[in-house]
Amino acid sequence: MVIDGFKSYAQRTEIIGFDPLFNAITGLNGSGKSNILDSICFLLGITNLSHVRATNLQELVYKNGQAGITKATVSITFDNADKKQSPLGYEQYDEITITRQVVIGGRNKYLINGSNANNTRVQDLFRSVQLNVNNPHFLIMQGRITKVLNMKPPEILSMIEEAAGTRLYESKKEAAQRTIEKKDAKLREIDMVLKEDITPTLSKLREERSSYLEYQKIIRELEHLNKLYIAYQFVCAEERKKKSAEELLEMQEVIKKLKARMTEIEEKVKELDGVIKDLENKRDQESGSVMQKLEAALADKQKVEAVAQSAVDVKKEGLKAENKKKKELTKNIQDNKKALVSKEKDMSKLGQELEKLQAQSTTDQANHDSAQKHYQAVSAGLSSNTDGEAASLNDQLMTAKNEISVAETETKQAQMKLKHAQQEIKKKQSDLKKTEQGYQKDKSAFDDIQKNMKALEAEMNKLGFEEGRDEVLAAERRTLSQEVHKLQEHLETLEARFPQLQFDYKDPEKNFDRSKVHGLVCKLIKIKDVKMATALEVSAGGKLYNVVVDTEVTGKKLIQKGELRRRYTIIPLNKIAARSIAPDVVRRAEDLVGKKNVNTALSLIGYEKDLKAAMEFVFGSVFVCSDMNSAKKVTFDDKIMKKSVTMEGDSFDPAGTLTGGARAHTNSILEKLSEFTEVESKLKEKQTKLHEVEKELNSLKHVAEKYTTFKQKYDLKVQEAELLKARLEQGSHHQQLEDIEALKQSIEEQEGVLKKAEETQKKMSKKAKDLEDKIKNAKAVREKELKEAEGEVTKSKKKMEESGRKMKEKYQETESLKLEMEELQKEVETYEEQIKTVEETIAQFEEQIKDLADKSQTTKTEVKEAQEALNKQKDLLKACNKDISQRIGEQKDLQKENHSSQLKIQELEHKISKFQNDSKSAAREVESLLKNYDWIIDEKKYFGHPNTAYDFQANDPKVAEKKIGKLQESKDKLSKSVNMRAMNMLGKAEEQYADLMKKRKIVLNDKTKIAAVIEELDQKKNEALTKAWEQVNKDFSSIFSTLLPGARAKLSPPEGQSALDGLEVRVGFGDVWKESLSELSGGQRSLIALSLILAMLLFKPAPLYILDEVDAALDISHTQNIGQMIKSHFKHSQFIVVSLKDDKICGWCFHGNTMRIEEIWLVLALVLFVTEFVESRKYYDYKQYTYRKKRDDRKYKNAKALCDTRPECLAKYSAEQSACVRKCISEFCYNELYAVDPLEDGEIDVRLNSFKGCLSQDKSNKHNEKLPGESNPDLGIG
Repeated sequence: MVIDGFKSYAQRTEIIGFDPLFNAITGLNGSGKSNILDSICFLLGITNLSHVRATNLQELVYKNGQAGITKATVSITFDNADKKQSPLGYEQYDEITITRQVVIGGRNKYLINGSNANNTRVQDLFRSVQLNVNNPHFLIMQGRITKVLNMKPPEILSMIEEAAGTRLYESKKEAAQRTIEKKDAKLREIDMVLKEDITPTLSKLREERSSYLEYQKIIRELEHLNKLYIAYQFVCAEERKKKSAEELLEMQEVIKKLKARMTEIEEKVKELDGVIKDLENKRDQESGSVMQKLEAALADKQKVEAVAQSAVDVKKEGLKAENKKKKELTKNIQDNKKALVSKEKDMSKLGQELEKLQAQSTTDQANHDSAQKHYQAVSAGLSSNTDGEAASLNDQLMTAKNEISVAETETKQAQMKLKHAQQEIKKKQSDLKKTEQGYQKDKSAFDDIQKNMKALEAEMNKLGFEEGRDEVLAAERRTLSQEVHKLQEHLETLEARFPQLQFDYKDPEKNFDRSKVHGLVCKLIKIKDVKMATALEVSAGGKLYNVVVDTEVTGKKLIQKGELRRRYTIIPLNKIAARSIAPDVVRRAEDLVGKKNVNTALSLIGYEKDLKAAMEFVFGSVFVCSDMNSAKKVTFDDKIMKKSVTMEGDSFDPAGTLTGGARAHTNSILEKLSEFTEVESKLKEKQTKLHEVEKELNSLKHVAEKYTTFKQKYDLKVQEAELLKARLEQGSHHQQLEDIEALKQSIEEQEGVLKKAEETQKKMSKKAKDLEDKIKNAKAVREKELKEAEGEVTKSKKKMEESGRKMKEKYQETESLKLEMEELQKEVETYEEQIKTVEETIAQFEEQIKDLADKSQTTKTEVKEAQEALNKQKDLLKACNKDISQRIGEQKDLQKENHSSQLKIQELEHKISKFQNDSKSAAREVESLLKNYDWIIDEKKYFGHPNTAYDFQANDPKVAEKKIGKLQESKDKLSKSVNMRAMNMLGKAEEQYADLMKKRKIVLNDKTKIAAVIEELDQKKNEALTKAWEQVNKDFSSIFSTLLPGARAKLSPPEGQSALDGLEVRVGFGDVWKESLSELSGGQRSLIALSLILAMLLFKPAPLYILDEVDAALDISHTQNIGQMIKSHFKHSQFIVVSLKDDKICGWCFHGNTMRIEEIWLVLALVLFVTEFVESRKYYDYKQYTYRKKRDDRKYKNAKALCDTRPECLAKYSAEQSACVRKCISEFCYNELYAVDPLEDGEIDVRLNSFKGCLSQDKSNKHNEKLPGESNPDLGIG
């Protein structure tokens, strides 16, 4: 092996001298033993990197490539001398060198004998010699022993299957079964296609074929009946043609007689006309057209009078209502004012009382605090001074005398300062007169500027402009615009969710009043109880989305020019026929099921009054009931018979229909409408606010310009004023004024100080005298003061609490009264505003009534006069009209007779015209039939003859005509649906169906054959598995007996099952079989697992086996038995073993029961890799304990001395001598090789002498004597 840059091996490391049978790698934990096994697995092509303790190939490079080493290379040379075990295709090579290299960030490559090879080629090479690293039965890694111990019977059986090679069959079988499942899915798909597509298509085509045949039959029958009917039409036309001429002559004679009578009547009518005209002329001379004029005048004046009187009545009613309202408002104001005056008196009284109580409470609190301080001072033996502070009488006396002295000093100082200030002020006043004139001039100019500034301020205040208001409004406009945008988006989302709630239209004309369109019914109602939403929605049905308008004209405009997006039903309020349930019917329903169980739908909604007709139209004739029983009773009652809807939406109709059942789980549209309405109202509110803000911003622009002009003028005046003020303040006159003012103030202060000092002096003198008297009678005074102080504290506390309680009660009473007064004041102001409005309205009404009353009186007089004139004229006409009427009656009778004759003539002329047309039509029809149907000429002779195709008695043409109509309808109907290609399509479809069924049959046959093959192979698999189980069981027992003499093991099926269901491990000692593996020790259980694994490996031996710390849980004696077992069972395989034990090596390779010195040396001469850390690098020692040049000379000499003194054979020595030798070798090797506790030179000499002493002992031992380690484990340390 050559390892370079792989894991912990930074430098190129060569490992040579492998033994063909057994090799061991030992060392301390973490020294890198397992990395050698990882390098072998890496070369063998392992894909699961977790087995080599890595997550990616980069981690296999030394320090992940961060130490300057960017690639990892592993190269192994295999002995290919035995051609029987040679890989396929490589028999010509005696050695095969395989290299694998991985580069950081680069590719992963393989080489076989120096030539590049791909991954598949390398994997095939190893698989051909049973070295598949991705299914490694030849590799026993750390932890596998534990896994085997925890395996269940099916898992152990799977190991047998793997060893027997049947797992490959199982995987192929599973793949075949998956293929069968796919085929089954395909079959199901074919069956589905047959069922859902092809079979229905075939059925449909067969039906279409039947329809097509029926269609052909109808066409043939139509052809026969059409010929019969055409023949009948031809015969009838010829008969009409002949018959028309005779009837024409008769009708022309009747017309001649009627015309002669009409001429006679006309002459009589003319004669009567002359008489009537004479009479009318006579009447007209007497009356003329006066009558008509009088009637028209009367009607016009009556209309004017009615309108005027109606207007007066309306205004009077309005005036009456406004007067009544004014009286009520006046009364309310008077009552409120009286109450307010009373409250104000009470408030004033309460205010005074509260002030007194507050003052009293403050005083009582102060008195109580003072009394407490005084009591504390007296209790401490002190007395209170004037400030309330506690002090002794002597201290108070001293303080009083000091204050007298201070007061005397202050009096003298104040007198001196006062005298100096009085002198100084006289001097300043005389100097002030010199600069008076210039100062007054500047002062006058300053005052004028101040006046101008106030005027400008007044002008600015009048504008009402607030600085920064435009910025605030702009910010508010931005905020409102954002809110409006968000609400519009929300509303659009809701409209998208509920498109049926939208009603959009274009104005049908300019300046169209949109208030005429009220909107959808569902958006015009408010539900009083949400529980009723479903019932109301069902009650309204499709009418819920009808559009309500004011008149039918508006509705017509919307339909014609409103560009509506979909169909709508319009409800015009002026035309709609409203209907509602009569009150007696409602009472009948309530009596029938109870008031709680029935309501009219109309009573459950709220709406505007002017929409009443529309709401009655939609909801007026429906009851809403609580349950189905109530609805059923109400609907089908003989005295009710109205539609009813339950709260769940079930509908009962008196016609006998019931609608209901499961409804969608979505909420009612009326419930969802609340959110829509809320968003819409918020949007309108925000849009209104935005409009107001924009309006205010626009109005502010003009005001802002004026304000800016005034502000600029004002700022200039402010600057001028500041300059003048600075000049005045910096002038000498102003300085003198300030000095005089300061001196006056100083004089007042000193006078005050003088007065206060004199008072203090008098007060302190009196106090000092009183204190001197108290000091003389101190004891009596103290007891008296203490008693008085205690009484004062109790009294002041009681008084303080009482005054505090009264003050709080009075304060609460005051606040309550204040609130009542504010409410009354607001009501009075509201009433006064309302009275002003009412008074204005009353004045308007009175003025209007006066004007209208004058007009009404005038119109009444005019109507009376017109009526009298009309009555007179009527009397004159009565006599004349009687004769005229008689004549007119005669004339009318004649005219009626004449009109009747004229009608008869017209009727006869119409008949003549009709007969002429019929004759012509019959001739044209005969001609047309002859032209269109050539067969008539040939078959005309058979028309109407019996026993022919044109026998009109056997085949009634009228019946044939009706039948032709029905057949034509059937033909037209079939022609739309009949498939003319049905016959051809059916043939093709049946061929496809037969082909698909044939393929389906083939798939089913293949499935049956595969199932039969699987069944046969299952049987062979079971046989192979049984054979493998027997062989593994035999080897398992043999290996375990070798490892643990006196014990035996076997694989047996669980109770009640066969070996093909699972296998479990059984262990026996002597004739006793253990019930469970838990009864065994840890080492025995490890041996069981190891024996089972090795038995599996022995079933199909591999050329190489790798064991990683399989003896971790074993003691020395068991380790020695493992070596013996490998010797006896695996004679054709090479072992590479990693172990933490160094002394097991010799024991593994002992031959039988004998032990020769040559054998000991042979073991020591085997390749032994000793790993240790030296300067962060790994070195491996091999070949008879020889050290590399990195070891010091001392260790090298010691190792050589050991080799020089080795005996030729240990077997000829006694047991004691052998034990001594082994102990010396063991201790020496352990200390020297691993450098755990290096020996000094003197100790080494002692050990060598001991070793030589062992060899020079009695040599009488026989050659084949047993080793002591077999009977005493402590000596079997190898």
